[in-house]
Amino acid sequence: MFRGRTHRGEGFFWGPWRGSSFQKGDLKYVILDLIKDKPRHGYEIIRELEEMSHGLYTPSPGAVYPTLQMLEEMGYATAVERDGRKVYTITEEGLNFLTERKDLADEVRSHMKSKWSFKNIGKMATMMKEYHALENLLGRGLRSMDADKMQRIRQVLINTAGAIEAILEE
Repeated sequence: MFRGRTHRGEGFFWGPWRGSSFQKGDLKYVILDLIKDKPRHGYEIIRELEEMSHGLYTPSPGAVYPTLQMLEEMGYATAVERDGRKVYTITEEGLNFLTERKDLADEVRSHMKSKWSFKNIGKMATMMKEYHALENLLGRGLRSMDADKMQRIRQVLINTAGAIEAILEE
């Protein structure tokens, strides 16, 4: 069963693009850095991170909005309502926080750059589209699938995972 396999510390099936791209607490540095450049609302931050990662990472609203609220409560950001959305701006205290923790903030930026930079980003994006198309196909079909079809598809996935793992280890 390939579900538990890992490759270089990442979940094999879900890959490095699933889950969080950050260590606990790192997202606050990224968000502060983004609102330092210009005021933004939560959805804009989500889209910017998706763009920065070339589509490989989309933070959940459940990660971004609580972080924004925490930054506001800590006095590192302020929010004003515009067109029904809270738009966040970094405060002087937030700028000081980033400056005081420059080494950590730089480390997070470096991690993002190394994780999200690829020699063949166009090919990677195309591959990810195929992966998501397969994910959607399976998601739609699983509800109505009989046990025999499910077992046959499971075997195809096991074989495919093995083949991909062999390619990665070349």
